[in-house]
Amino acid sequence: YARVWIPDVEEVWKSAELTKDYRHGDGVLQLQLEDGKELEYKLDPKTNNLPHLRNPDILVGENDLTALSYLHEPAVLHNLKVRFMDSKLIYTYCGIVLVAINPYETLPIYGTDIINAYSGQNMGDMDPHIFAVAEEAYKQMARDERNQSIIVSGESGAGKTVSAKYAMRYFATVSGSASEANVEEKVLASNPIMESIGNAKTTRNDNSSRFGKYIEIGFDKKYHIIGANMRTYLLEKSRVVFQADEERNYHIFYQLCASGHLPEFKALKLGKADDFHYTKQGRNPVIDGIDDAKEMSTTRNAFTLLGVNESYQLGLFQILASILHLGNVEVKDRDSDSSIIPPNNGHLSVFCELMGVTYQDMSHWLCHKKLKTATETYIKPIPKLQAINARDALAKHIYAKLFNWIVDHVNKALHSSVKQHSFIGVLDIYGFETFEINSFEQFCINYANEKLQQQFNMHVFKLEQEEYMREQIPWTLIDFYDNQPCINLIEAKMGILDLLDEECKMPKGSDDSWAQKLYNTHLKTCALFEKPRMSNKAFIIQHFADKVEYQCDGFLEKNKDTVNEEQIHVLKASKFDLLVELFQDEEKARSPTGAVPATGGRTRLSVKPDKNKGGQASKEHKKTVGLQFRNSLQLLMETLNATTPHYVRCIKPNDYKYGFTFDPKRAVQQLRACGVLETIRISAAGFPSRWTYQEFFSRYRVLMKQKDVLTDRKMTCKNVLEKLVQDQDKYQFGKTKIFFRAGQVAYLEKLRADKLRAACIRIQKTIRCWLARKKYLRMKHAATTIQRYVRGYQARCLAKFLRRTRAAIVIQKYQRMYVQRTCYKRKQAAALVMQCILRAYMARQLYKALLREHKTIIIQKMVRGWLARQWYKRTLKAIVYLQCCIRRMRAKRELKKLKIEARSVEHFKKLNIGMENKIMQLQRRIDDQNKDNRALSERLNSLENSHAAESERLRVELTRLRGAEEDAKNNANKVTSLLEELERLRKDLQNTQKEKKAIEDWAKTYQEEMEKVLLVQICSCVLLWVMCLHWCRLHKDVSKAILDMSLFLKLQKRVSELEQEKQSLQNELDRREEQFQRARARRQELESENKKLKHDLNEMRQSLRGSAEAGSAAPGSPAYTVLLDQLNASNEELEVRKEEVLILRSQLVSQREAMQHKVRNKTSHSYIKYIPDLNEDGELWLVYEGLKETNRLLESQLQAQRRSHENEVEVLRGELQSVKEENNRQQQLLAQNLQLPPEARIEASLQHEITRLTNENLDLMEQLEKQDKTVRKLKKQLKVFAKKINDLEGQTTDEPVHPVNIPRREKDFQGMLEYKKEDELKLVKNLILELKPRGVAVNLIPGLPAYVLFMCLRHADYINDDQKVRSLLTSIINSIKKILKKRGDDFETVSFWLSNTCRFLHCLKQYSGDEQFMKHNTSKQNDHCLSNFDLAEYRQVLSDLAIQIYQQLIKCMENILQPMIVSGMLEHETIQGVSGVKPTGLRKRTSSIADEGTYTLDSIIRQLNSFHSIMCQHGTDPELIKQVVKQQFYIIGAVTLNNLLLRKDMCSWSKGMQIRYNVSQLEEWLRDKNLMTCGAKETLEPLIQAAQLLQVKKKTDEDAEAICSMCNSLSTAQIVKVLNLYTPVNAFEERVSVLFIRTIQESPQLLMDTKVIYPVTFPFNPSSLALETIQIPSSLNVGFLTRV
Repeated sequence: YARVWIPDVEEVWKSAELTKDYRHGDGVLQLQLEDGKELEYKLDPKTNNLPHLRNPDILVGENDLTALSYLHEPAVLHNLKVRFMDSKLIYTYCGIVLVAINPYETLPIYGTDIINAYSGQNMGDMDPHIFAVAEEAYKQMARDERNQSIIVSGESGAGKTVSAKYAMRYFATVSGSASEANVEEKVLASNPIMESIGNAKTTRNDNSSRFGKYIEIGFDKKYHIIGANMRTYLLEKSRVVFQADEERNYHIFYQLCASGHLPEFKALKLGKADDFHYTKQGRNPVIDGIDDAKEMSTTRNAFTLLGVNESYQLGLFQILASILHLGNVEVKDRDSDSSIIPPNNGHLSVFCELMGVTYQDMSHWLCHKKLKTATETYIKPIPKLQAINARDALAKHIYAKLFNWIVDHVNKALHSSVKQHSFIGVLDIYGFETFEINSFEQFCINYANEKLQQQFNMHVFKLEQEEYMREQIPWTLIDFYDNQPCINLIEAKMGILDLLDEECKMPKGSDDSWAQKLYNTHLKTCALFEKPRMSNKAFIIQHFADKVEYQCDGFLEKNKDTVNEEQIHVLKASKFDLLVELFQDEEKARSPTGAVPATGGRTRLSVKPDKNKGGQASKEHKKTVGLQFRNSLQLLMETLNATTPHYVRCIKPNDYKYGFTFDPKRAVQQLRACGVLETIRISAAGFPSRWTYQEFFSRYRVLMKQKDVLTDRKMTCKNVLEKLVQDQDKYQFGKTKIFFRAGQVAYLEKLRADKLRAACIRIQKTIRCWLARKKYLRMKHAATTIQRYVRGYQARCLAKFLRRTRAAIVIQKYQRMYVQRTCYKRKQAAALVMQCILRAYMARQLYKALLREHKTIIIQKMVRGWLARQWYKRTLKAIVYLQCCIRRMRAKRELKKLKIEARSVEHFKKLNIGMENKIMQLQRRIDDQNKDNRALSERLNSLENSHAAESERLRVELTRLRGAEEDAKNNANKVTSLLEELERLRKDLQNTQKEKKAIEDWAKTYQEEMEKVLLVQICSCVLLWVMCLHWCRLHKDVSKAILDMSLFLKLQKRVSELEQEKQSLQNELDRREEQFQRARARRQELESENKKLKHDLNEMRQSLRGSAEAGSAAPGSPAYTVLLDQLNASNEELEVRKEEVLILRSQLVSQREAMQHKVRNKTSHSYIKYIPDLNEDGELWLVYEGLKETNRLLESQLQAQRRSHENEVEVLRGELQSVKEENNRQQQLLAQNLQLPPEARIEASLQHEITRLTNENLDLMEQLEKQDKTVRKLKKQLKVFAKKINDLEGQTTDEPVHPVNIPRREKDFQGMLEYKKEDELKLVKNLILELKPRGVAVNLIPGLPAYVLFMCLRHADYINDDQKVRSLLTSIINSIKKILKKRGDDFETVSFWLSNTCRFLHCLKQYSGDEQFMKHNTSKQNDHCLSNFDLAEYRQVLSDLAIQIYQQLIKCMENILQPMIVSGMLEHETIQGVSGVKPTGLRKRTSSIADEGTYTLDSIIRQLNSFHSIMCQHGTDPELIKQVVKQQFYIIGAVTLNNLLLRKDMCSWSKGMQIRYNVSQLEEWLRDKNLMTCGAKETLEPLIQAAQLLQVKKKTDEDAEAICSMCNSLSTAQIVKVLNLYTPVNAFEERVSVLFIRTIQESPQLLMDTKVIYPVTFPFNPSSLALETIQIPSSLNVGFLTRV
């Protein structure tokens, strides 16, 4: 049944449900209340109007009241109550009005984080808030270039001032000031000043504003705050002299009394507030929780900030203190018509002293007044009551002047010299008031509210009309309440104010006569004017909100607002300059806006007059308060009409200031008074519910069939609505929206809920069927399984029995077999033992017989052998003796013959004939041979020397190659040099092979020549020997033969020696031949090795050719490994070859020496193999002469050696003598030094040591210069050789070799860059200020600018230039700051310089020389460390700079991500169709459909990819990237969660699913980038838990405990906020009960701080890149740098 609202006395409206269908004509409705009580509700027989229908539960609690399907008073009241009581939401939209209910508690919804959350957001996208209204005004000002106004109204205590204060705080925070004057702080500083002098405690409010104000906040063209201007209305002056019970005077008086103990206030002679009449009438001078002394300090600080100096402040406080003392002045009666002030009145004396006036004048005019007639002027005393009134009037007038002066100076302080482009006005004014006794103040206030209500109604009507016309909906005039008749009643000609002014001009005018004029004029002519039945001094006006009865007493007096002019003259004659300034002419005291502030109150009102000229100042003072107020109100309305208004209606929920307590009666009263219900009525008169076609399609897609869905959404919606709603008057189709009558959305929601319910039933039916079938299948499967297992068990039991039976049989078989086998083995063993014993006995007997026979044979053999040997020895001895006897006899005979032949001398003479000539010939031949030998020896020596030089060169080259190899280990870019060294080694190997071949050829030639010479000499010797023998045989002279026998024996001995030498030469020749064969084999081995080297070279070229495209020449690449292995193998092979060459050379030298020695001694040798014919021409003499010449030659050589030895000995003796002399000289110096005193001894020794060191230094310098010249010469030669080798390599290469693109460097490059001092600015400009990060990141190595700058810094350190180092570092830091300040919003630039700053910092650490930073350095990098300066302080500066850049990077990143996060994470439906769009009100939300300009989750992921790729391209440290990603994810999570907490429409079950899916996509991105360990996932935990909270069950206490344990990353306030905001999207979801929410206690912290930046660290990351290998491209334009 339907649910309705019925009137109720206590709750205003009660909810009930029909228990019986209503039929037309029924006069009674059968209802049931929510408590179960039955009720019969009678319909009004006249109107027969039915009660209001209640909205579906799904629409209750909406942000905008216009979103309700049924728009009426009970629906509005119930929605506000649900939001306020259940959800703790104090703000609600009602069309264009923001309804703010005072919670009477401090809520954490006004912080800077909330301001940032609302900044830049559309008004309908966020939950209702005063910040949303302020943002809308600010945005419209910038977009439409039209001034804006925020009108804040409401009863006292409803929160008007606080709302206005928060609106101004929002403008100050969001816009900021364009100058350095902090204008926004000054605007905010005006609040405590105006509150102290214009606010007071009332029974309804502890900080009630007792005046109205309109503040214009000015903006420039960039919409920064430049100033402000304030207008005030209706100051309640009567509060200065009178306060009701439980009320206070203005705060400033109590603040002044609380600070009276301060030294600067001693002269004011203040006491406690209870000591003064003006501050103790309310009998409650203290406000709980307020420290007046502290508030006084705040007020003074605000004065100082606004430019009011200390002297002016003390002057203000002096005037305020004098007002307090004036109130304590006692007036006594002198008689019935006069009064007197006792002389020496203490308080009056203090007053006169503080005000600078005379005691007599002031005491006189307080008790007298001056009367003027046409002819004379006289002074009349006044009674006590009039004197007291005159005193109070003076106090009120002084306070009003002081109030105006402060407002003027506040305006002057807030005034800007910059031209104002636009402004936003904030109006804080009384709302509609009605009390038991209403007087002139309430009349003026309600008059102003009538004017504001008229303007509000016209604005709402205008917006409605514009909306209909924009959507091309037929416009029908809507009847709305126009309060122009009431306004005419008040301000028209002969109206209430006009009659009041006329009565004030009458000499004897009174309140009674004025009341009679009102009755006579309006009682019968105006229906809005009534007369009370029981009074003739009151009248009733029907205002737009309610009827109000005004009492006429005091109207005339308050309208006149008179004060004794003589008292004013006394004050003007004061010596107190500030007091005189207060009472100067109005022209001089006008505010910067041209309007003079005025005041008013409950008993006396002062208003701000209209703009006037200076000449009219005196006339203006004679204007009545009513006229001034009407003029100033007219000016306000003109201002408001020229702006776009925004309305804030403040509601007071109860009169007792109880937190979150809702009184429906008071709320309805204020809703009627503030125009909210009028807005509802206007909206409900037309088509209040409005949907875009896309939103309607998304919400009610379930009501459509597939065939109804067309590509054109508009046609689809038309077709569906024609079927669903038969009455076409219930809706209208606009251009972009569908307009529905009231109640149609509820009908559509019912259809949708029914359709979903039917679908749910079908789904439940299907699922239950599926579950039942699954259960049946499980039971069937279980039964089958049981049967299978039972049968299996039975089968296993049978099988077990069969196995046991078979096992028993097998066991029996084996048991029986074992018994039989055991018996058999026992018998067999016994037989074997018996056989063994018998056979052993027989074998021993046979062995003994054989042993005896063998020993007998041995004895026989030994005896027979001894007998045979004895016989043989006797026979041999006899034979030997016989042979000796025979040989002795034959020898004696032969001796005799030889002696006879020796005596024959003539025989020898004949033999000597012709021998001398032959000997000379042989001698000449031997000399020639010796010459050839010496030539060969010299050639061999030269070859040896050249080979030694070549060996030394190879050794030097090997040393250099080893150094090059060491460099190759440190540098991956030396592949080219490795190729050169390998080619050089190959050529050296070829040269070595060529030299070896030449040596082998020379050895072969030398061997052949020596064989020829040896043959000739042998032949000569043989001939000589034959001739000698022949001559001896033929010679007959025995005596001469005896004389020459000695010569013959010598020759014979020489021949035998020659034979031995010939044998040794033959052996040597064989050995040489064998060595030659080995050398030949070695040569073949070298050739094979050479082929192997060529093969390795080809493999190396192929590997280089394969890796040339990739440029892989870095250490660890295949090409580098092949080159390094081949270089090591070549070096080892070269060492082996050099050792072999040395061995061959030593062998050849030894051969040469041996051959020379043998050739020199072979002159006279011969070998007798054949005997040719003898020549007797004296060759023997020649031989003899040759021998003598040889002896002389040997003697000369011996003498030469002796002379050289003597020379060497002489030289050594000279050196020894010089050493002795030096020693003596040193001893003499030592003796002299010992004789000197200690000081002179030290000086002399130092002088001597200096002299010695100087000489040594000079010698060393000469040697160093020579070595430098040699090094330079060798370097030049090495370059030439390298060039020639490259040329030869290019010529000899058979196949093309692809060049390896490896940067070459000079051998002496030390990784430094030199620049001139005047080029420093150019260096910084080209490398920092004008460098484009994109080109550097794409084309060059990461961090190249940092490396270049560090290499320049290294050179400055190397030359020990302190000024250059300091200047360069300062320029670098300042330039980086400059470029970041210029392009700080460019993420690529900030990321680039963060990476380079970190790299520069790492370089300073890596090359600082500290051991902790040198662990990963190579030896070459350690050589490049800074040597002269410790830059630890600059490292700290750079670290701070890096932190600043990191924070700027985070800020830049946040600015880019901020617009994407809410749209992509919350609004966009990543999973289409999961969430349905609920009905919205006038404030439309941003559509969740992905349009072209809408950000999606893919947009966020693309942006994250962009951030990550940019940082990777720039070479950012991986740890730093992880920290940035963590910060990114924290921003995403915090912003998403904060918006979730501020948007009621996002807190639903389906939205929780969307959020969890989006978070899973972000986690997948982290996995793809290998960033799961960076802590970014943990930053999303609060968002994940919030999404889970939206989806979990929320009913029982167990659910609450589960929520508290699950949501450990959320604060209690956040959990409660989500539960309060949880909104069902469908009718099947349930709201969270208030009881469930109360089980979780609240805490003050609500939103996450999106400005939190995690502490950043820069882990040390050393670079493996060697500085000497860095190549500087020409694109950097740093050609002025010189590599060092």
